[in-house]
Amino acid sequence: MEQGYAVFLLLGVVLVLIDGQLIYRSGRAYMNRAYGDPEAARSMTALATVLFHLVVLGLLALVSIITVNTGDPVKDVVVKLGVVLLLLALVHAVTMMILGRIRDRQLQQQLADEMAEEHRQYEREHNVPSQAVRVEPVPPVDTTRGQPLDTTRVDPTQVDPRQIKTTR
Repeated sequence: MEQGYAVFLLLGVVLVLIDGQLIYRSGRAYMNRAYGDPEAARSMTALATVLFHLVVLGLLALVSIITVNTGDPVKDVVVKLGVVLLLLALVHAVTMMILGRIRDRQLQQQLADEMAEEHRQYEREHNVPSQAVRVEPVPPVDTTRGQPLDTTRVDPTQVDPRQIKTTR
């Protein structure tokens, strides 16, 4: 039984390391297109890969202590490896989704930055006045006392019931 346990752990760790390297190498190329900066893509992919390794190795450790009794030690190892492969596939998919979301956010930010720059360039070329200055409304003032009017109080006789919006 000890030999089956060691074989299971060895095969499981090798599978996790191989899959982790696949995620790291393909993820880095995938993220390079979004970031444009190879160093930023490398560090983001490395963080996701470390998370992947920790989660899957933890699951491998938990599966390794589960007792499977098929009557044949080889079948026991195969059953456990099957469970590990299914978990590995699940965590691999989640990691790919995480990298995809990070990439999508980065691409959206780049697009927003490009659009803002094009808008600024358009304003400069067409002498459009800047929108930076905002005029704030001045509250009404009671001319007899020189103080702001209390606009929170409303005369119920002047309210149109069709204009009232109720919310729950």
